[in-house]
Amino acid sequence: MIYITGDTHADINDLSARLGRQDIKEGDTLIVTGDFGFTWGTAETEQSLDLFEGAAFTIAFVDGNHENFDKLLSYPVVDFCGGKAHQVRKNVFHLMRGEVFEIEGHSFFCFGGAYSVDKAFRQEGISWWPQEKPTKEDYDHAKETLERISYKVDFVLTHTIPDSAIHRLGLVPDRHDAELTGYFEWLFRELDFKRWFAGHFHVNKVIGKLYVLYEDVVCLDDN
Repeated sequence: MIYITGDTHADINDLSARLGRQDIKEGDTLIVTGDFGFTWGTAETEQSLDLFEGAAFTIAFVDGNHENFDKLLSYPVVDFCGGKAHQVRKNVFHLMRGEVFEIEGHSFFCFGGAYSVDKAFRQEGISWWPQEKPTKEDYDHAKETLERISYKVDFVLTHTIPDSAIHRLGLVPDRHDAELTGYFEWLFRELDFKRWFAGHFHVNKVIGKLYVLYEDVVCLDDN
């Protein structure tokens, strides 16, 4: 079975509490919709990854904005479920931008990244990285992938969300993230998909086919 949750920010106690409410078993997959945080390269996060490696299930995540991209992008790129991923541990994978994965019989289009509104309080290369925002190459690769699958996929995994959904949360889209959230607005209309899962906003909210997740854990087979 596939379980999907929101930002974890390297908080293993919080993640353990979330999983404690689920019946996750050997062979299952847990997906985190960005700000995974466990790839910061600190002693604590390395210990957490070592614990994850002993789990009987797979952990996969799209990148958010609060990631150590120097560390994240240093992991080897491997073929995982039909797409390209960074392999963090034997059972922990970063789902790269613009890729499609076939996981437990379902297809997932993945496109991580977002703008950090707290950028002014962070230090480049220490607590903030410009790679948080997608590049032209990322968008071009996504276009190639989407054309290959004829713009049809079962599920979408991102960190931030389309412009209209941000308004539905009672917020105003940040102008610094306009390219990405605008792209998602277009994609929301053009893509044939069943459901879209994201995080970033630290709320649990269902907006039509869009699930914005934080502490909630969605079991895909129940929805």
